[in-house]
Amino acid sequence: MTSFTADFAGAVVAPSPNHGERVECAAPDTIILHYTGMPTEDGAISWLCDLQSEVSSHYVVRGSGEVVQLVPEARRAWHAGKSFWAGATDMNSRSIGIEICNAGHPTLPEYPQAQIEAVIRLCQDCASRWQIRPERVLAHSDVAPVRKVDPGERFPWAVLARNGVGHWVEPGQITGGRFFQRGDCGQPVEALQSMLSLYGYKIEITGEFDDVTEGVLRSFQLHFRQQQVDGIADFSTIDTLHRLLSALPRFA
Repeated sequence: MTSFTADFAGAVVAPSPNHGERVECAAPDTIILHYTGMPTEDGAISWLCDLQSEVSSHYVVRGSGEVVQLVPEARRAWHAGKSFWAGATDMNSRSIGIEICNAGHPTLPEYPQAQIEAVIRLCQDCASRWQIRPERVLAHSDVAPVRKVDPGERFPWAVLARNGVGHWVEPGQITGGRFFQRGDCGQPVEALQSMLSLYGYKIEITGEFDDVTEGVLRSFQLHFRQQQVDGIADFSTIDTLHRLLSALPRFA
């Protein structure tokens, strides 16, 4: 792909050939945040610009805070893969993908302050130009639970929320008491699955706490209850989910 004018002022353009037409949604209504999961920043950008990789994102944010744009926002980048959110099955067609340079799991280094500040500015700008609602700023792990875990439990979603980026409530305090986990079944599990589905996650409402339910719950905790990511539906997790749902405009 030939060069193009950056959508985000100040971004360095490094064109990737890996993109196409937005086929499901003419304009993006979602921002999806990832980590690169590669040891070097240059290696990650090179991979996202390699025709053979068949992956790309609209932006890459380096640890220094430099923003690199690979694909014009009007085009469909290839970052989400097999994905789902709130009934939509082609999240690439309706999203802006932002890769954040970080080696990822299992070590998951801390995200530098300059990098997070750049991510905030970029998300603010994209959301303003495309009128993207806060609850549509998501993790890769949200739209591809079980399969993906990025940007991980150390990503500071609370800091983003304090700057108007993303949907957030303070997570419920971790205490003792009744909980639900893999192997449980019944109406409480059905209610949990229903709440996760209402929020946007892909999950069948079966009343059985199976492997998928545990995986989706882990993805929820990676984003919204990061202190303890165990896939167990304790009071803290259920309370946080309930308050998030209550704070959504369509349920408020």
